[in-house]
Amino acid sequence: MSSTTMPNTTAKFELKMGVATREAYGQALVELGRKNPNVVALDADLAKSTFSAKFQKEFPDRFYTCGIAEANMVGIASGLALAGKLPFASSFAVFLCDKGYDQLRMCVAYPGVNAKFVGSHGGISIGEDGPSQQAVEDYALMSALAGFVVLNPSDEFCGRALVHRMAEHNGPVYMRTGRPKAPILYGPGDTFEIGKAKQHGNGRDVAIVACGLEVGYALQAQAQLAEEGIQARVLDMHTIKPVDETAIAQAAKECGAIVTAEEHLLDGGLGSQVARAVAKSYPAPMEFVGIQNTYAESATPEQLMEKYGLTAPFIVEAVRSVLKRKR
Repeated sequence: MSSTTMPNTTAKFELKMGVATREAYGQALVELGRKNPNVVALDADLAKSTFSAKFQKEFPDRFYTCGIAEANMVGIASGLALAGKLPFASSFAVFLCDKGYDQLRMCVAYPGVNAKFVGSHGGISIGEDGPSQQAVEDYALMSALAGFVVLNPSDEFCGRALVHRMAEHNGPVYMRTGRPKAPILYGPGDTFEIGKAKQHGNGRDVAIVACGLEVGYALQAQAQLAEEGIQARVLDMHTIKPVDETAIAQAAKECGAIVTAEEHLLDGGLGSQVARAVAKSYPAPMEFVGIQNTYAESATPEQLMEKYGLTAPFIVEAVRSVLKRKR
């Protein structure tokens, strides 16, 4: 099985760990339920893992256990939305997107139904459960559905805020959440908008555009690059679709070089969205950190993120490479 060779660099910037974004989703869902009696939740026999069980405990009459049947769950969510409810349906991302795709297309995307979907345990950081459980195609699959918004929060505060933005948005939304604890990047006072990136720093040598857990690695890379005299800005692109074309165009114009980082196959993921935006605005050299046309193995999250080239040293190496091609 193919893998990526570890470059000879180390990231020194440490981040404090918080809770997993899947747990943040469960907390925010309860908050929504308390404010809006039309909020209902559905799960495909994985409520404890997705943390929708928090909603089930407080609002048992507004919770629907659909069994191991993601396709049916999507159809039920569509029906509930058409009946005036605000449904949040969750399962493992790989099951929700793969098993429910036809229903997501025909029952939700095509009629533009106001239903929300949360895919937990996204990416390879799920770890030992192996490739059958690791969603590495969900950005591409869900972005291909017309009318869908696609989100991936980077920490618990971003995750909780985006759940509320999902509820406010009129139309279908998909959000990926993660299994492991995520580094704390924000605080309760930070605000988030669908389609608007969060910028860290004003470096003009290179821009690193990342989402999900990769934002933490990007900030580690930013700190290491600063020690080398390279000033990078980091864009937390928590909205993969619609991607923040304004922030990307500004980064391409001011920095002249861009690196993307994502816990997803490079085909059809964040890098593809950013490259299209760069091509439309200010074409600039790019490098792409992501999963290289393969499925991962079963190992610890840390081992997998390192083997498949997703940690901070790989982002640093990509920056060095792109700067060689910068005009």
